[in-house]
Amino acid sequence: MKNITLYLLLITAIRISAQELKATATQALVKVLVVNDKNKPQTGQFVTFISEKDGKKFTGTTDANGKFSVLITTGQKYKVDYKIFTTEYDDLDLDLPMEARPYTIEYTITATPPKKFTLDNVFFDSGKSTLRAESNKELNELAEFMSLKKSVVIEIAGHTDNVGSPEANQKLSEERAKAVKQYLEKKGIAPERVQAKGYGDTQPVADNDTAAGKQKNRRTEVHIISE
Repeated sequence: MKNITLYLLLITAIRISAQELKATATQALVKVLVVNDKNKPQTGQFVTFISEKDGKKFTGTTDANGKFSVLITTGQKYKVDYKIFTTEYDDLDLDLPMEARPYTIEYTITATPPKKFTLDNVFFDSGKSTLRAESNKELNELAEFMSLKKSVVIEIAGHTDNVGSPEANQKLSEERAKAVKQYLEKKGIAPERVQAKGYGDTQPVADNDTAAGKQKNRRTEVHIISE
């Protein structure tokens, strides 16, 4: 009971602190809003402001309204990092001038998840659906994304090259997609949020006449079904 009480007190303190954020003589209050290209708020979006002067980081995660507020030191320029699926972006910046009085600014980020995304670092044993250990990092990042974006439903799409019969390739692609789904479920992602489908060798993205082309065609994709 004591531990539960302390936990509740901590949560209450954090909420009160968040509500009372105010700009100071040395820190601006930055009100962040993250939306997609249709102006829909993006919940669970992790954003980091990195000082170009000393590398200090200021972070936050958007709420159900796509918003969060954070105090950031003025008189510096910042790189703005955010992640979509497993890809990190740092194409934005924020310049906070030194002002005589405390001030507040509103900062909007447009972060639109692609409808289709290839997991470039997911690997299987040759001819099998056994995930190799080097796949863990990217799959863990995908699981983290799914944990933050609690309403997102995805399809894991398995693809092969044209080596072997169409029937064997279809079965292999299905088994590999299911292996990724099972990995995500073990990481706590609800089964109904992940569909697994195999496409065999029916949707090549490169020429199957070359080794490089075959490698590109042996891929695992993520398709966003709903947000």
